Amino acid sequence: MTVRVGIPVSLTGQFGLQGAQTLAGITAWAEDVNRSGGLQAGEIRGQVKLLWRDDCSRRDRAKTITEELIVNDRVDLLIGPYSAVLTNAAAEIADAHGKLLWNQGGASPQVYERGSPWVVGILTPADQYLAGLLPLVRETIPAASTVAILRAATGAFPRNVASGVERSAANMGFSVAFNQQFNAETEDFSPFIQALGAARPDVLAVVGRFQNDLRLAEQLAEAAPAVPAVAVVAAGVDAFRERLGDEAERFIGPSQWEPSVARQGDYGPTLKEVRASLRRQGYPVIDYPSAQAYAVGVVVQRCVEECGSLRDADLRRAAAALDFSTFYGRFRIDPGTGRQVGKPALLVQWQHGSKEIVWPPELGTAALEHPWR
Repeated sequence: MTVRVGIPVSLTGQFGLQGAQTLAGITAWAEDVNRSGGLQAGEIRGQVKLLWRDDCSRRDRAKTITEELIVNDRVDLLIGPYSAVLTNAAAEIADAHGKLLWNQGGASPQVYERGSPWVVGILTPADQYLAGLLPLVRETIPAASTVAILRAATGAFPRNVASGVERSAANMGFSVAFNQQFNAETEDFSPFIQALGAARPDVLAVVGRFQNDLRLAEQLAEAAPAVPAVAVVAAGVDAFRERLGDEAERFIGPSQWEPSVARQGDYGPTLKEVRASLRRQGYPVIDYPSAQAYAVGVVVQRCVEECGSLRDADLRRAAAALDFSTFYGRFRIDPGTGRQVGKPALLVQWQHGSKEIVWPPELGTAALEHPWR
């Protein structure tokens, strides 16, 4: 028996970096399963065959590939692509076919709001990415009272992250002193930075495409506006420091997962074992896209073992009933929507060349350093 696992994956286009990491993660999981004898549960005894195609970071391609994987390849298990926009596209097709989509790369809350039961997520949703930012700033800078938001004008992900910050500001009594949007093709952010300097907020939240975040962060570091705390969504990955070097210092960013907080879960391989598997894929450092792709495989495997079936309805019921932890953290979904509710987002800050966890306090490895510049 062969268990066919399909995934649209971005190897070119704007999500190429994260897509390559995603493919490495799911490939490492599949190879580890096969080395241990394959998926085994009830009457299921099968080696995993991974089927993937490059979606080119395009919504139309993600939809086409998802259709092909379901209809032509007849995959037993369907893994979602990286990014909110592509996951939403794949979810539309999966929903139309009544096929369960295991969401490892799309943090958009909208994927769970279509009223479909055919999505199971392992990621903290995007509107919770910066949920800890204002509590963190208020805790360390008690007089902080104003926040600025600068985001890309298009795309569900920037909109979702920003809306989470706006809700947090309203709940905590922060005023939004600056709230602007930029075209995703923008190269020069100087006008926005000048306006930001005039607004003089206590904290700034930036979210755009990955390349937007990198370029904007470079220009922010050069201009050094008087903002005590600056969060840029891309700052959560190692590629941010690789690009900015020492200028990455004190930038804050969200992270779905950090190796420093990985604990022995009650199911699946240890972090040490996962790291060894990813090294065999050519990734000596584990960034969260590869970790979450490996983790979704572990979650699928646990659900298969729980119900002894590859039928989508059986797997969906198993996922709704389970509450367990892996090297990646806790897995518990809202039974009705499939949205992940068990795992919080982390906030990290680059400090003295290292990425330190600054929120939540119980998982922190360091206190927030401020002022930002």
